[in-house]
Amino acid sequence: MSTDEEKAQGAAIRFEAVSKSYTKPGGGRFDALSDVSLEVEPGTITGIIGRSGAGKSTLLRMVNGLEVPSSGRVVVAGHDVGAARGADLRGIRREVGMIFQHFNLLASRSVRENIALPLEVAGMPKARITPRVDELIERVGLGVQADRYPAELSGGQKQRVGIARALATNPKVLLSDEATSALDPETTQTVLQLLRDINRDLGLTVLLITHEMAVVRDIASHVAVIDAGKIVEAGETYDVFVRPGHPTTRSFLSGVTGVTLPEFVASRLQSAPGDGADQEVIRVTFAGTHATDPMLALLGRDLGVSVNILAGAVEEISGRPFGNLLVSLPAGRGAEARAYLERHNLFTEVLGYVG
Repeated sequence: MSTDEEKAQGAAIRFEAVSKSYTKPGGGRFDALSDVSLEVEPGTITGIIGRSGAGKSTLLRMVNGLEVPSSGRVVVAGHDVGAARGADLRGIRREVGMIFQHFNLLASRSVRENIALPLEVAGMPKARITPRVDELIERVGLGVQADRYPAELSGGQKQRVGIARALATNPKVLLSDEATSALDPETTQTVLQLLRDINRDLGLTVLLITHEMAVVRDIASHVAVIDAGKIVEAGETYDVFVRPGHPTTRSFLSGVTGVTLPEFVASRLQSAPGDGADQEVIRVTFAGTHATDPMLALLGRDLGVSVNILAGAVEEISGRPFGNLLVSLPAGRGAEARAYLERHNLFTEVLGYVG
């Protein structure tokens, strides 16, 4: 076995230089994906985040063969999905469960019957289907609703049916296609907790797509940012949050972890000091053991620099403390203050200058 094959089998999912192009109705070509390479390690929860049209749904659908690459390979548990046909493709799909944004439940079937459907399609005997469905109903907490129909369920309950159905064939990989975007915030948290429990208890690899960085923050151990069909940044979620390297990532992060400038500051921000702009506005990221340290107080004490806090938050990402503060300080002391903070293993970024 070659080194590349060994690597492909080591990853739960491996995208190898994947591109996907479509022919436009009026002629010409549209590149949905361009040279995407990404490894999803077994047992992880990996979030792929991107704006509408960025290519994330196309990427996800390649994992179970609903889309085939124009070039490159998608390898799931050592199997080249794009090259699989017939029984081989059906076998791969039984190992890949999928949760949909709009649930995709059959209105004429009860909760129990919806969950049983993939087992019936797989040809499992009814004597084995019943206990398996009962087990899944218990796992997703729908015992009371087992004989109800989709029209009688809330959005969160429908999604729990979808999750149970996706787990029916004992898959190794679980795909989530914007599974929480149609739910209210409270229901979103309960569904995310269920996915965390499933990942922990069953050791499933979870690959989810979303346009919400808060979902990535709350559940994903790893994240890949896709923009215009290309992966522009990828890594452990904590590392990407602490030090985002691409403008698209920073844009997504602007809505979470206290990194949004108040409008009265943002509207007056300029790129260089002068013309009355004598305050430097910086972002300070507190990570790991320093996330709760009183570093701004120490900065004021040791350097005599006055610091004004504009916005911020301290929270937990992937089980580790993480803090983000937006502050202003005298522009003439900015370089000195930033050097002090970075000597104490904090990260800083200059956002601009205001009066």
